[in-house]
Amino acid sequence: MTEQDSQISEIITRERSRLRNFIRRRVPDPADAEDIVQEVFYELIEANRLLMPIEHVTGWLFRVARNRITDLFRKKKPESFSDAAPAGESGEALQIEDLLPSPDAGPEALYVRHVLLEELELALDELPEEQRDVFVAHEVEGRSFKEMAAETGVSVNTLLSRKRYAVLHLRERLQSIYDEFTNA
Repeated sequence: MTEQDSQISEIITRERSRLRNFIRRRVPDPADAEDIVQEVFYELIEANRLLMPIEHVTGWLFRVARNRITDLFRKKKPESFSDAAPAGESGEALQIEDLLPSPDAGPEALYVRHVLLEELELALDELPEEQRDVFVAHEVEGRSFKEMAAETGVSVNTLLSRKRYAVLHLRERLQSIYDEFTNA
């Protein structure tokens, strides 16, 4: 192994853990996080082979990691809350009403339905107003982002971002109630 390869190996060994933790705090999917770690070290090796001088290696590694994280989020399609909903027999996405127990299925089903609707309402109330408005307009009222942008003057990207944060909050907030009822 040449001296250059030895230095690269030493840097990778020294920085791998810190870099991986940095990336994992920002990227929810462990597979994506590991891919980014590998890409960053690959770029380090390439820069070294091209004899690009890197004065502050640690700072350079974290800057490249931030850029790769940004690239990952730009690439990802915004998730629709309805994309996560199971599909019915016809392949159509189920509506909230379809996921709740029927009000005619007896007192226990009526209780579960009431609890789920109450929890959903509480979770929606916890959202900042802008996120709640975008989520309700898109998911409940079926309005397009383009239509909302034209009405409000807020860019489509901002609306998408607000909805994404709303979906993430609702998923996290309602996961325990979902687990409770599916395991019962």
